[in-house]
Amino acid sequence: MDTNSNHLIIIAGPTAVGKTEISIRIAKEFNTAIVSCDSRQLYKEMNIGTAKPTVTELSTAPHYFINHLSIHDAYSAGKYEKEAIAQLKIIQKNNPVAILTGGTGLYINAILNGMDSYPDIAPSILEDLNKSLESEGLDHLLKELATSDPQYYQTVDQNNSRRIIRALSVIRQSGKTFTSFRSGKYKARDFTPVHILLHRDRSELYDRINLRVDLMIEKGLEQEARDLYQHKGLKSLQTVGYQEFFEFFDGNISKSRAIEMIKQNSRRYAKRQMTWFRKQDHWKTFHPAAYKNILAYIKSLISPDN
Repeated sequence: MDTNSNHLIIIAGPTAVGKTEISIRIAKEFNTAIVSCDSRQLYKEMNIGTAKPTVTELSTAPHYFINHLSIHDAYSAGKYEKEAIAQLKIIQKNNPVAILTGGTGLYINAILNGMDSYPDIAPSILEDLNKSLESEGLDHLLKELATSDPQYYQTVDQNNSRRIIRALSVIRQSGKTFTSFRSGKYKARDFTPVHILLHRDRSELYDRINLRVDLMIEKGLEQEARDLYQHKGLKSLQTVGYQEFFEFFDGNISKSRAIEMIKQNSRRYAKRQMTWFRKQDHWKTFHPAAYKNILAYIKSLISPDN
C-alpha cells in the first residue's frame, strides 16, 4: 500500500449505474468535494441530455467540472488533466480525501496516469479529415491509418471515428506516427487512488437507461436539442441524446425512432464503458445498493493504520 497520505476515491461505472448518489454520500461522509470526469457534463448548455446532478444534488457537496465550459470552447483530455489535477491539489490542501466520479475512461486515465503531449493541429487538417469521414466514410480513414501507423491501427477501437481522426491529425501535422507520441510513461501523483467500480446486472442497467431516457423526454430533451440544433456541427454536440434528435429535425427519422435510438445508443455506450473498465484489474466492484460495504472498503484503505 502506498504511504501517501492523500487519497483519491474514484467512483466509476457505466452511464445510469448510480454514480451520483454514491459519490454524494461519500463526499458527505468525508466532508470533501467531488471532481467530475464526465466529458459531457462539462458543458453548461447541455443539461437534460447529459443527466447532470440536480440543483439540490449540486448544493449537497462541492462539485467541479460540471457546467465548466461552453459548447463553443475547445477542450481536450490533456487540458482536463491539467485543470483537474490543479483543482485536486487545492482540495487536498485542506482535506486529504477527494472524490473523482464519472464514466469517461479517457479522463480517468488522464488523472491517474497523465496524458502524452501532442502537437497543435491546424484547423485545416481537422476540417479535411471530417470532410473525408462524411464523404468517404470511416473505412477510407482506416486505410490511411493502416498505412501510416500500422502499430496504432492494430490497437485502436476501429469503430471510434474520433480516435481515428485524432491519430491521423497528429500524423498529418507532424509527419510522424501517432505511436511515436505515446510514451506509455506514467506521471507521479501525490495521492493514492481508491478504485470503486459500480456494477449492475445488464438487464437491470438497461432498464435504468431506458427509464432515464423516458424521464429526459418528460423534462424537455426535445426542446433542449432544438435550442442547440443550430450548433449541431460542434464537436461537443456529437453525442448521444442530441445527434438522434438532430436526425429527427432533419427529417431523416421519426420522433419515436429518435427516442428509441437514444435508448439503444445509450445502452451501447454503457456496454463500451464496461468493456473498458473490465480490461483493468485494479477495480473493486460493488452494486450501488451495497453502500455500507463500499464505505467500509474505502475506510479500510485510507485508515492511518494501513
